[in-house]
Amino acid sequence: MSKLKTHKGAAKRFKQTAGGIKARRANRSHILTKRKTDAKRRLRTEGGLLAKSDVRAATRLLRGS
Repeated sequence: MSKLKTHKGAAKRFKQTAGGIKARRANRSHILTKRKTDAKRRLRTEGGLLAKSDVRAATRLLRGS
């Protein structure tokens, strides 16, 4: 049987930690000039851990199974 490969798109977006799977916050990449300052400030906080319902799918992508 061939090797199982990690999903490279997922590997760039998620990081496995002891507490769960960490992800970036969305909507922070571009076109921020039209957003209010308060909205941008709220987006500065860390993305945090994935929701419990998403962990299984992300784990499968990262493990390659």
